[in-house]
Amino acid sequence: MNQRSFASAEYALKKKRTRREKFLAEMERVVPWSRLIAVIEPLYPTSGRVGRQPIGVARMLRMYCLQQWYGLADEALEDALYDSQALRDFVGIDLSRESVPDATTLLKFRRLLLDNDLTKSLFDEINAYLAEQGLLMRAGTIVDATIIAAPSSTKNADLTRDPEMHQTKKGNQWHFGMKAHIGVDAQSGLVHTLVGTAANVSDLNVADALLHGEEHAAFGDAGYQGVHKRAEAQGPTWHVAMRRGKRRKFNEFIEPQYLAERAEKIKASIRAKVEHPFHVIKNLFRHRKTRYKGLARNTAQLFSLFGLANPVIAKKALLDCHAQGAS
Repeated sequence: MNQRSFASAEYALKKKRTRREKFLAEMERVVPWSRLIAVIEPLYPTSGRVGRQPIGVARMLRMYCLQQWYGLADEALEDALYDSQALRDFVGIDLSRESVPDATTLLKFRRLLLDNDLTKSLFDEINAYLAEQGLLMRAGTIVDATIIAAPSSTKNADLTRDPEMHQTKKGNQWHFGMKAHIGVDAQSGLVHTLVGTAANVSDLNVADALLHGEEHAAFGDAGYQGVHKRAEAQGPTWHVAMRRGKRRKFNEFIEPQYLAERAEKIKASIRAKVEHPFHVIKNLFRHRKTRYKGLARNTAQLFSLFGLANPVIAKKALLDCHAQGAS
């Protein structure tokens, strides 16, 4: 049995439990680690360089998740692991016996995930687990998109911006980057579908790809006006928000217009759930700007981010399930 080092033993006896420790303890319980490891393991190398054993899948997966949760670059995560006992305990590193895997090792792991389309597989596996827990009802879907900014500067080796990113106008402001289009379960607010495009792609053009095919109802904001007329989006009954200019003209003293306004508020209350995944990845995971070049690599990261956002959103329900199972 491994013994704790003096430093880790002293850390374990401290009186205050930090928010980071609470979060990591919760993620330890709600993320289906064994299932995710089983997805990666068949493609993970079993031998490394001469005299050096490869680092286990479980440890690399945990490092990768830390990178997504805290928005860290490879080198920054390596430094953070040396600095934080909480992060080392989560990954399973004891500095008295071993060093932290370096940034290059994490880079190779990310490339393995990208080259084998494993981030989407992890996203699907997390959703399969959540469905088994009864958290994905699949009766209704909310569709929406958010812009992820990309660096617009040309001060780089190629003297150009990323050719796969484009600009779009939202309100009176121009944005350069990509769009993350998501389909969200109308009951639980969990993301079941993701499509990444350049920022100038219309939301309407992607609406059909965000449906899983089993829903009876679909909800969208005013940007999806006219979607019910498209052959590829047929199936569910669409409930799309009215354009704001038309709503401004409503008179609350005229009964039909009053009822229409009430209906719009009800639709808006349902659509509000789609904002939670965006809040998690942009505010909690700090992903407000693309990290890589090209749509493929950034979309692959978005599968990881939204996949890991789902257990955060369903955290309370999952912890209750674990508590009931333990009792």
